[in-house]
Amino acid sequence: MEEHKKLQKLLELIILLSNELKYTKEDIMNRFDLSARSFDRYIKTLRDAGFIISYPKNGYYWIDKDSEYFKELSELLHFSREEAFILYNAIHSISNENVLKQNLIRKLYSLYQSENIASTIVNQQQSTVIHDLTKAIRTGYKVILHGYSSANSSEQKDRLVEPFSFTTNYVSTWAYDLNAGCCKTFKNTRISSVQILNQPWEHEALHSEGLMDVFRISTDQQIPVKLKLSLRACELMKEEYPLAENYITPTEDNSFLFEAPVCSFDGVGRFTIGLCHEIEILEPPELKTFITKRMKKFLARQ
Repeated sequence: MEEHKKLQKLLELIILLSNELKYTKEDIMNRFDLSARSFDRYIKTLRDAGFIISYPKNGYYWIDKDSEYFKELSELLHFSREEAFILYNAIHSISNENVLKQNLIRKLYSLYQSENIASTIVNQQQSTVIHDLTKAIRTGYKVILHGYSSANSSEQKDRLVEPFSFTTNYVSTWAYDLNAGCCKTFKNTRISSVQILNQPWEHEALHSEGLMDVFRISTDQQIPVKLKLSLRACELMKEEYPLAENYITPTEDNSFLFEAPVCSFDGVGRFTIGLCHEIEILEPPELKTFITKRMKKFLARQ
């Protein structure tokens, strides 16, 4: 296991030093949690393997393009800035829930495991949040989510959590909420900033990703829902929630059936209310009751 970790760090170091940026010894030691002795050993290993790492100019390290294996390595693992720009636009032209986008981003992030890729796969203003959460997940430390805006309580406050995973396309973070004593998802766009604490996880055995439905709602339950959709409702559902397509089947009367488990009525209810004249609720009756109460509450305010 120890040798595996060393090899992983060595590969990550190669990728880092090959990305056209330059790093100080302190940057690299902090990023990979290395002692000065370990750092020197890793650099020597790379030099012995044929990678040209010049003795630092102005204190910076990088792999020289004249290295024996640089061209082969860069063709396999490296994106130039131009390629990264094209890739950024291509990825973000795809819907957030498209399976192709999910797989592409997961593969890129698995390959690089580097915070630098965050600026390519997430919005620029969120890259710092993703960077810090990634580091906390990798090192196993608690964090404070500063100024988290909760959609449920409609209030903004700090949250002490143990982050351990990301959801599809890094939209949200799975974390153990120490105050609530359970695992929750925290939407990354609602986090003002992340503070990594010098406190290792205490509840790793309880870290578990919960359920998430096609409407991006996460709870620990599943409720079967059956809807009859018009053609317009069907197309809008697939556009807004592409993963729902796997649960839609055509009928003989030119309508469509949507049958899927949901984690709560919030997501499916919101969609149904918006297209109430295009959707018929077949199951369960509790969904009709949920929507009726919501509509009555809305009308009472008018």
